[in-house]
Amino acid sequence: MREHHSPPSTAHEIPGSSVAVPEPVAAHLLKLVSDTAVIIIGKRECCMCHVVLKLLQGHGVNPPVYEFYEDCEATVAAALSDTVVGCGAKVMEFPVVFMGGKLFGGLDRVMAAHISGELVPVLKQAGALWL
Repeated sequence: MREHHSPPSTAHEIPGSSVAVPEPVAAHLLKLVSDTAVIIIGKRECCMCHVVLKLLQGHGVNPPVYEFYEDCEATVAAALSDTVVGCGAKVMEFPVVFMGGKLFGGLDRVMAAHISGELVPVLKQAGALWL
């Protein structure tokens, strides 16, 4: 499942930010992250999204990929930082992977977890693997 998005017309300002975040985008991202064991969020046609997807598929996980156009990057990053990650944390890089409704990290974090053997237990804990 790959979704492609352009900026919606209605928006609100996030306090302390210069980026207007469309309410439907923020709500949609929050729902996707909270309702999905593993989800990849990244720019459309990003080769690094493909790398993360193939790595996870190699472990038997077939996560949805939420793709957005590059001109929406600031909007999506602000929406994720404000509504999903919270606690003042900022999404600074894409692709970003959420597991079990929580920010896991970007490509570097996923690759490091894979190399260290940490990835499979995290996928099991998130409910993405049952074996």
